[in-house]
Amino acid sequence: MITAAIVLAEAAALHQGLNAVQTQSYGPEARGGATRADVVISQEPIRYPKVIHPNLLVALTQEAYSKFASIIRPGGFLLVDSRFVRTARRVDARQVALPMYERVLAEIKKTVVFNICMLGALLRLTGVLQSEAIMQALRRRLPAGLLEINQQALELGMRLADEASKIV
Repeated sequence: MITAAIVLAEAAALHQGLNAVQTQSYGPEARGGATRADVVISQEPIRYPKVIHPNLLVALTQEAYSKFASIIRPGGFLLVDSRFVRTARRVDARQVALPMYERVLAEIKKTVVFNICMLGALLRLTGVLQSEAIMQALRRRLPAGLLEINQQALELGMRLADEASKIV
């Protein structure tokens, strides 16, 4: 999640001309636990970097969902992975559960790009940034040999979002 947040913020600030701030917090349980990475993206100057009530929230573990779903702004958007998270009706947000992990495992066979698949789904479902901005940020951060697999993951996430949109 932290890497995805960094890529998202870099894409917004460096490749889409927006203002962006990224912060993170995690404890010793970071792998598989409730790691938190916040990104503020705005056309206006950002005067306060802390996210209190996010418009968008991504939870890829049940622990993260249980811990953070209650802070989402009413009417916000919540993206979860359907393998790892069971959603509850008590959250006042549009909740979308996609089989991102399973599809990454089945189609790409390397779960290390699960986070980039999530970014693709998030971009397609919310329009928060253009996918090319994410690819430009990835080109800056990754060795050339890893770009193709990350692009596949980004495109897979967008396809999953498109498939979900057809169902709804």
